[in-house]
Amino acid sequence: MVGWFSRTVVAVTLRMPRWFVRWVSRRYVAGATLDDAVTIMKRLSSEGACFTIDVLGEEISTLDEAQYFFDEYVRAIEAIQQHGLDANLSIKPTAFGLLVDEEAGMNNMRKLVKMAAEHEMFVRLDMEDHRVTSATIKAVVDLHSEGLTNVGTVLQGRLFRSLADIDALETEIGPHADYRICKGIYLEPEEISFTSYKDIVDATNACVDKMLEAGAYVGIASHDYPVIDHALEALESHNLGPGKEDTRNNAGPPRLNKGPGYEFQLLLGVRGPLRRKLLKQGHRTRVYIPYGEKWYEYSIRRLKENPTIGTQVAKAFMMPWTNRP
Repeated sequence: MVGWFSRTVVAVTLRMPRWFVRWVSRRYVAGATLDDAVTIMKRLSSEGACFTIDVLGEEISTLDEAQYFFDEYVRAIEAIQQHGLDANLSIKPTAFGLLVDEEAGMNNMRKLVKMAAEHEMFVRLDMEDHRVTSATIKAVVDLHSEGLTNVGTVLQGRLFRSLADIDALETEIGPHADYRICKGIYLEPEEISFTSYKDIVDATNACVDKMLEAGAYVGIASHDYPVIDHALEALESHNLGPGKEDTRNNAGPPRLNKGPGYEFQLLLGVRGPLRRKLLKQGHRTRVYIPYGEKWYEYSIRRLKENPTIGTQVAKAFMMPWTNRP
């Protein structure tokens, strides 16, 4: 019943005018400009949150388009420094040209990661659809081999391959591995991914366990209570939690501007009460801050690829007081 209702809300929203989509998306997207993102981060900083910035837009058709993303992320680094924000960067490899020219795309990412390292800032290579899973993981491994260890990747619990990818990364970069683990927004083919909610949650939880056991830094990116509850139990079993040092025998080195071994990550505007609850308990919480000129395309894609967002849209419309960002 909930699934039907959510899909109906999404179908209706997709047919609404652009201004309505903007109204819906304003709680999930900081705005069209970097200034909009800075304003949101300043406000949420007062609650103790930290951030990761994402310039909206992804796959490009020419390398000239990649320059826009590079330049915008340089501006983001400067703004983070200028305003003293506790923030790092999330970039999409295809936006930097990975599918247009792999070598040029890699060079673009390398330059940005080097610049971020000079400012003691972390860069997350976002995981996109299955076409670039291997290439994205390889990029992280290659950058680590060059001494650029301020970079990590995202793994999607729904993919069959993710547990094997954790094993491979443990072999390649060991305790320097730094993950964001999420269920995954892309609706991948059933030949390569789990498709039922329970299977996806179970697979995501298995990845959390394996990452913690490997001594890696784990960004637990979920709004699902079965994942959050499992993660809290797993953290306790590894003696990780608020006010505790990371005492895992195989733990990686301390991460700059990060917590002891883990953090929770949530999207802007989604389950703000949950984020504040985790923060009040003493857990480090990071808010994903998307902004940019492509806000409309991003909003439409998220609605199409994750129809369950419909319930959040309806709740924001009918009961906005129940879930402030």
